[in-house]
Amino acid sequence: MKNNSTGFVDNPVVENPWRRLREFTDARIGLGRAGVSLPTKELLEFQLSHARARDAVHFPLDANALTQALKDSERIPTDGVYQVNSRAENRTVYLQRPDLGRRLSESCREKLQHDLGSDQNVSREYDLGVVVVDGLSSLAVQQNVVPFLETLLPQLPSFSLAPITLVQQGRVAIGDEVGELLNARCVIVLIGERPGLSSPDSLGLYLTYQPHVGLTDAARNCISNIRPAGLSYIEAARRAKYLLEESRHLKLSGVNLKDRTQDDVVETVSANKNFLIS
Repeated sequence: MKNNSTGFVDNPVVENPWRRLREFTDARIGLGRAGVSLPTKELLEFQLSHARARDAVHFPLDANALTQALKDSERIPTDGVYQVNSRAENRTVYLQRPDLGRRLSESCREKLQHDLGSDQNVSREYDLGVVVVDGLSSLAVQQNVVPFLETLLPQLPSFSLAPITLVQQGRVAIGDEVGELLNARCVIVLIGERPGLSSPDSLGLYLTYQPHVGLTDAARNCISNIRPAGLSYIEAARRAKYLLEESRHLKLSGVNLKDRTQDDVVETVSANKNFLIS
């Protein structure tokens, strides 16, 4: 580097040789340095990503707009959309009390019981319930739920679909209570995942067979990072379809249900071969 006529260094940033790998990942690698510090450009980009992640957590879900989008879609077969809330009264309580986000408020529970007839044990039984939850990123839900369901549901013509339930201030486990009230054999929860510094819009899917209150994460299967810049809608729908069909066939979910959708693209090493020397 040379000093120009003003006495300042023309290029004060020392490039990192790993920088060329950044075209393959959103991870913060190969940032370079300016003296002993980060370059100003990289520092500002970090602060912007951090602000976007915080916004994703606190920004409220536009439930009415999402409900209308679900109803208007010609590729999403549904008998209706219910809007409900968890026991967390607001976002502050939700973030401080995860337990309250796992259960429906009493008024919403009673409403579902009344509308679906489950309090009289005469409700219809469904193959699949879809529960949409704002979670920790309403941005992920607002942007990804409709296009993902438009990709997945047309591939499940043999599954009877319960009314879609949209939950605000909810956690993953709230899907167990909703699925039980819907009288659904299987439930998938679409929820905004905890934002990362490069992924404030990541949608997660959790599948549970025979949902009911009290289940643990061991009873669920997860597909993560559903978004255009992560796991594509097509690939996520392919995996979800496989898990749903296997869950219905085997009557189970969770740790006992394995995702084998990659088996056909991963080369299997023969048992009589040592892969280190083959």
